[in-house]
Amino acid sequence: MIRNYFKKALAEGTMVSDFNVLAAGILGAPAHLIFYFLFKYGFHLPYENFYIRMVAVFLSLSVIFRKWFPSILKRYFPYYWHFSIIVVLPFIFTTNLLMNNFHELWLYWEIFMVFILIAFVPNWLIFLIDLFLGVAAAFVFFLLSAPGFVLNPHFNVPLYSIVIFFTIVAGYIFSYSNSKGQIALERNAALQAIAAGIAHEMRNPLGQVRHNIEAVQDLLPAYSENSMFELNEIVLEKIYRQLAQGQMAINRGAQVIDMILAEVRDEHQFKSGTAYLSATAVTHRALDEYGYESEEERSRISFSEEEDFLFKGIESMYLFVIFNLVMNALYFLRLYPDGTILIRIHRGELMNYVTIKDTGPGISKENLPKIFDPFFTSGKKGGTGLGLAYCRRVMHQFGGEINCESVQGEYTEFTLSFPVVKTDELAGFHEQLYRDNRERFDGKCILLADHDQERVTSIISLLEPLGCKTEIAKDGPDALMKFTSGRYDLFLCEIDLPVFDCFRLTHFLKGGNEASKPFPVVVYSAQPSYLYSARAEKSGIVEVLTLPLMLQPLVSALSKALSSITTADEHKNLSEKKVLVVDDSAVNRTAVRAMLQNFGIEHVIEAKNGFEALEIIKTMSFDLLLLDIQMPLIDGIEVTKRIRNGSSDNRMIPIVAMSGESDSSVILEAMESGMNAYLVKPVNRSLMKQKIIQVL
Repeated sequence: MIRNYFKKALAEGTMVSDFNVLAAGILGAPAHLIFYFLFKYGFHLPYENFYIRMVAVFLSLSVIFRKWFPSILKRYFPYYWHFSIIVVLPFIFTTNLLMNNFHELWLYWEIFMVFILIAFVPNWLIFLIDLFLGVAAAFVFFLLSAPGFVLNPHFNVPLYSIVIFFTIVAGYIFSYSNSKGQIALERNAALQAIAAGIAHEMRNPLGQVRHNIEAVQDLLPAYSENSMFELNEIVLEKIYRQLAQGQMAINRGAQVIDMILAEVRDEHQFKSGTAYLSATAVTHRALDEYGYESEEERSRISFSEEEDFLFKGIESMYLFVIFNLVMNALYFLRLYPDGTILIRIHRGELMNYVTIKDTGPGISKENLPKIFDPFFTSGKKGGTGLGLAYCRRVMHQFGGEINCESVQGEYTEFTLSFPVVKTDELAGFHEQLYRDNRERFDGKCILLADHDQERVTSIISLLEPLGCKTEIAKDGPDALMKFTSGRYDLFLCEIDLPVFDCFRLTHFLKGGNEASKPFPVVVYSAQPSYLYSARAEKSGIVEVLTLPLMLQPLVSALSKALSSITTADEHKNLSEKKVLVVDDSAVNRTAVRAMLQNFGIEHVIEAKNGFEALEIIKTMSFDLLLLDIQMPLIDGIEVTKRIRNGSSDNRMIPIVAMSGESDSSVILEAMESGMNAYLVKPVNRSLMKQKIIQVL
């Protein structure tokens, strides 16, 4: 709590706006030079130090050039800013006050310094810290510079202290009232920009969802009361693909929301789930999954895979970086019929690189230094100005950088640089991954069905250190025969298996019964995995992977599949559970009920608000409570507190929160109130099932 409060205070007390930086440089540098000559030769004060004044001039001027600082220094600029303020204001002013033996003129200037410091540091805690450090440093400097000098102040210290105190109070009242008005104006403008940006950014994925729903509707035959119909395999495959693309568009929209909220909240935490990723593989995936407006747009992009490399990061975050850069390039190429985008991957000695270059309008020299600043937009109507800021944040979290070169009227090139992954670092990661998962795989038998012998050899080499046994099937009939005569814990299969593919094979192995799940299935394909997601889920396939198979995603998928075996009893017992769903939205309640019924849970009671839920709980017992957070009258957190502090039989009922709010502070508050798990809307069905099984 103390750490969080200090971080908030530091943010409030670090007003590094262009105006403040310009004012510090333009006013501070000449002022210190003028003070030196004025006090030394005009007022003939006993002490003035030219070298200290030149340090103040340098610090004042240096902050003006912060935009040209190297990227690594920009991260630490707020600390440099406070260091400069401490030296230029409290240190120098107090040093002159002491060295001139509390001269009346410097007593006045000390009061002036306090007022100016308040203007630049509008948080009381950070102001006091800066003031204390500056004054303390001045006393140390005084003791070292004039060890035999005895201070003999000839002024009324209590009266002067009162003046200083009321200067601080008056300064903060003025600063607070002024900042409130400014904050209100800035917040209103920011909210308008964010609202317009969200509306603009969400139209694309929502438009894709609408398109895919309409496409599915077009594929379905007209309803006839007296006739039955069957969908042929080609039409069914098209429906699954349209559903998969719709799901991908929804996921992309959720990513846009998360990105905007992360920037607005200034969240810097690095989410879990890092892995060593193939730059070629994840870039291919990004280009495959991007929602193009037309085939013509897709044809404008060429991908040159000169030298693949591995980098440590999070796949979903990298995908969004590529999405954003491609989206911006395509937007500005609309008026350039011959414009193209070239994406290149190549290695370096210390850094590896991914470059995205378009032959579009370019960026002006005036705007180029600002493009990574939050809320800055240039020529793109309806944008939030957060996309490139988010890209830079992601690259910093990956330990790399994003830079841009552009010549107006010729090209724009973004370069993503990644630290070279050392061999021993990667080996250590793989060794740890094997150690963490060996117990789960030990003694297990996996059937691998693949017609590509080279790929089979590669997969076996990846799985061998896990201590599991792997048997090979070369096609569908071979896999079916082995399954009928052997005992396997898991089935790993390429999607386009010869004779019949993995979906038909899975159907045969399950006996045509979707509810029967005697073993887990993981599949892979050279095609984008999302294309098969809807059909795979319907077929009971646990995970779909994209080639080439990398160790971490492969082990994670197989581990997840093996975990599903251990929870088979819980799956069967779900049908016996009784669940209370509380949400003020009837649409949400209907959607959640449908999910629960899909899990086999038929005993579902609904409540439309917190008061109704509390009344129901007094008279009925439940195995689980699914509770919305944001509700009128009484919210989900208050409902949870009342249940936990009550005396009913449901006092210890497992509670799973459902909310559209992903802010970490809200999640923490929910868990502290007594909730057992937290789901962010729109709720993923498989994740909901996983959470329900965990809490039960």
